[in-house]
Amino acid sequence: MKSKFKSTFSVIDDSPREACGVIGIFMPNENVAKNLFFGLFALQHRGQESAGIAVSDGENIRIHSKMGLISQVFREEDLNGLTGYVGIGHTRYSTMGGSKITNAQPIIVNGARGKLAVGHNGNVINAELLRDQIIKEWEVNFERTSDTEVIAELYANTPGNNWFDVSSSVMRRLSGAYSLVIMNKKELVAVRDPLGIRPLCLGKLGNGWVVASETVALDNIGAEFVRELENGETVVINDEGIKSKNWSGRRSSHAMCIFEHVYFARPDSVINGKLTYQTRLKMGSELWKEFPVEADFVTGVPDSSTPHAIGLARESGIPYLETLIKNRYVGRTFIQPDQAIRNTDVKMKFNVLKSIVKDKKFIVVDDSIVRSTTIKRVVLLLKKAGAKEVHVRVAAPPIKSTCHFGVDMATLNELIAYNMSTDQIKNLIGADSLKYLSLDGLIKSVEGTNDSYCRGCFTGKYPIPVQLEMDKFSFEKK
Repeated sequence: MKSKFKSTFSVIDDSPREACGVIGIFMPNENVAKNLFFGLFALQHRGQESAGIAVSDGENIRIHSKMGLISQVFREEDLNGLTGYVGIGHTRYSTMGGSKITNAQPIIVNGARGKLAVGHNGNVINAELLRDQIIKEWEVNFERTSDTEVIAELYANTPGNNWFDVSSSVMRRLSGAYSLVIMNKKELVAVRDPLGIRPLCLGKLGNGWVVASETVALDNIGAEFVRELENGETVVINDEGIKSKNWSGRRSSHAMCIFEHVYFARPDSVINGKLTYQTRLKMGSELWKEFPVEADFVTGVPDSSTPHAIGLARESGIPYLETLIKNRYVGRTFIQPDQAIRNTDVKMKFNVLKSIVKDKKFIVVDDSIVRSTTIKRVVLLLKKAGAKEVHVRVAAPPIKSTCHFGVDMATLNELIAYNMSTDQIKNLIGADSLKYLSLDGLIKSVEGTNDSYCRGCFTGKYPIPVQLEMDKFSFEKK
């Protein structure tokens, strides 16, 4: 069955688009803005559309957010004006609601519980229904077009004696993925959804606490990693210390997005107790075990596929060689708007070491293939440089379904593996062979079990029921 929907947005790169990055800090008698900034800097890979920081000194919440990269959004004087001991930060890639300043996070709402600032990583699949209900229940006037505002209004207005009561009530209503950092004037609250789809960790910094999407944010500010939040857990940090509680209705084991291991998380992050770099080495190793082929060298599509390629090279005994040099100053290519520039930008992004490629057989390892834009160009560049054979190995199974939980995985019409067989894709990209890591091989690499990760993008089966395809601009259209 082919999707009737057409893409309403355009990307250039061939990888799934990131989720967002969140961070929260509570440090009595300290200004947290600069630590939030440097923590966000370590999470820039998770979103490049907008960024923001909100802080409170116990009396007033101040916020600064703009479109652009973190280095473009914040200047020294911006951070100096954000004084306070509790704060949250966010870097965004839009998965529901357009890429515009009104949807930049953190967002601030006023409700029965007073003023709250909220940052969100994930996607709530019943946001439209909840939005209509909230308008009727509390006469809320929504100002934005993202699901984050729906979450924020729920936390701002849901009755409860404490944050844990409120969070339990909100979790009963929300469906989907949400790792949250929430603050009022004097408290920091962190929440991970009952499925545990998106990551969230806890760290200690001096006499205070940090929560963040990845451990690299803790490393960047000198915080000590304590643990990852459990699925369905709410953590409250204030002058009385730190308290946490798990929602009784949570899933017995997490269903974290397996793509955090494959691509999203930085290789130096610890996800689900495992260093991501080592996990990616194992994916490459399993890939070779499943699909060996004669070659002179192994190479990877830089930079995200390098660990997978090294893992395959180690297992195979075939030397690893850099053949593609990436121009790291071109920028992330997905921000360009049309197909003609897509193809040009891939040429701008990579250059081939021609003298070492000529007359050699290569295994090219990629972490994933979404549309085939990048890998097709890479194969062509290597062949034009004189490569004798190019065998493509992919460190993830074919992506045959869209994501509903905070990853912009394209529409069904754009997913090459939804529309074509492996042999057809091989012919399209011009490879001599094409093989994908099996789902069993991927699960083995992450040391998972049959129900411990969400892998709906490979199987079409999700940890909770979802509709065939979602429209990220549904609120704009309303």
